[in-house]
Amino acid sequence: MTPPAQLQTLMVVVVLMEVPNHVGLLRLPPPLRVSMKSINMRHTLTWRPLQAACNTTVLYSVQYQGEFELQILNGHWVDAPECRQIPDTRCDLTFDLGSDSDYNVRVQAQCGQDLSTWTQLDRTFNRRHTVLTAPEMAVAVVGGTLQVSFSSPPLMASIRVTVWRKGHEQRVGLHIFILSSYSSIIPAEQTELSVTALEEGVVYCIRAQTVVDSDLQSSSSDAYCQSIPGSGAEGLWKKPTTVAFTVICTAGFLFAVFWSIIHCPPGTFLKLFHKEPLPLSLVSKHRQSHLETKLLGFKHVYWVTRSLNILLIWTFRIISFRSG
Repeated sequence: MTPPAQLQTLMVVVVLMEVPNHVGLLRLPPPLRVSMKSINMRHTLTWRPLQAACNTTVLYSVQYQGEFELQILNGHWVDAPECRQIPDTRCDLTFDLGSDSDYNVRVQAQCGQDLSTWTQLDRTFNRRHTVLTAPEMAVAVVGGTLQVSFSSPPLMASIRVTVWRKGHEQRVGLHIFILSSYSSIIPAEQTELSVTALEEGVVYCIRAQTVVDSDLQSSSSDAYCQSIPGSGAEGLWKKPTTVAFTVICTAGFLFAVFWSIIHCPPGTFLKLFHKEPLPLSLVSKHRQSHLETKLLGFKHVYWVTRSLNILLIWTFRIISFRSG
């Protein structure tokens, strides 16, 4: 056999030795029904579980290719870090497909050392194809504020919250995107919002909207209306009642105090607040009588003054309590 013939035989043997192994790696069927579901900027790739027999756990890997990889990196595919050899039949690509470009996405199955061919999405995916829904929220009144909470805030979008006085909805357009007014936009990671600086006794309505930009936003949620307690319809009868109650109590107390001053002789106060007199050896009888008279007068004035002070203090406390 001539040297060229020997070389050809060697090449054929090498090819025959490599082909069986190569064919064995790709004998799995590819994943089927690969689709992308994107709601509120959450992008999830799903596919049907592999139906072929496998003596171990079937693993899946996902790759994507954006315009940058396609045009600048000569068609390079990027592995999705969170979706390499996973047993699940779904992959969250929310943070991987983070630009407004068209992406090709594909998935591959693996059973032991055997691999399937890649199955690619039927068409490119752009995150602007996402479906935005109105936020789910709950509204409660805490004191004089509106507490708004969101159950499932979007990851890559914002929530626009609009608050207006009931009956003045046409004026709300003046406050869109003004954080210090009746409308505000909260970041995606925030799940609660407190609306302050509201007037008591006024009914406020609130609604929310998921927003990516001016061209991509959801419809508005239903309006939730709440009344801020205070000087509304309920407070209209509370204040006159409080004032009348305070005036009646004050008049009654004053009447009792002045009646006791007029009808109770000074000797009564002296008996009630009796104090041992000074020893006769130190004070003469005339001096002792004079001191007792002055003491009685001072005590009388003292208790009248103290009663009036107590009256004023309690009057102010009642008024403050009722007003609060």
